[in-house]
Amino acid sequence: MSDTLDLQKGRGRPREFDTEAALDAAMALFIERGYAAAAISDLGEAMGLTAGSIYKAFGDKRGVFAAALDRYTSTRDVRIADHLTEAATGRERLRRLIDYYAGNSHGESGRRGCLVIGSARDLALFDPDLQARIENAVSVRESLILDVIRDGQSDGSIPVHVDAEATAKAMLCLLYGMRVIGKTGRSEAEMQAIAATAMKLLD
Repeated sequence: MSDTLDLQKGRGRPREFDTEAALDAAMALFIERGYAAAAISDLGEAMGLTAGSIYKAFGDKRGVFAAALDRYTSTRDVRIADHLTEAATGRERLRRLIDYYAGNSHGESGRRGCLVIGSARDLALFDPDLQARIENAVSVRESLILDVIRDGQSDGSIPVHVDAEATAKAMLCLLYGMRVIGKTGRSEAEMQAIAATAMKLLD
């Protein structure tokens, strides 16, 4: 069940709205336009809220973005964890992770892009706190890749001569690079070819 938030409007009846749905709408707008170009009026229209309701619930545009980013990273992490669950070896888990990014880097999903990567450019210079959140999300992904490579070396599916840390960084660049070029309208076949090439880093 989705979380809801009550907002008191004057002395009238509290207004209840679906927080998760509102943040999903904000997330989509931030992905489409970037942080700087998304005005409060745009967010209100997308979220189905008045500007006053947004300020009461989230403080300001920065607060909306922070909440939307938290929701984006947490839901994405759950989806990725579910996607890797049935893999029997570290190598299979890494291939599933690459396939997840490949699948989101073509068609409509590819053109929408990634909130983390898109926001890194917008926020790097003027909001250190939000930039730290972006950097943490990237670090979490790099740590996952590194853990999976080391698991593969432990179970024998990835050669021990592979430099785990350097390969994890290369894979990180490749995964986020796929999301970047996906915005240019790449095909599924192109993304799958990149995924297959990426796996050669483990040989």
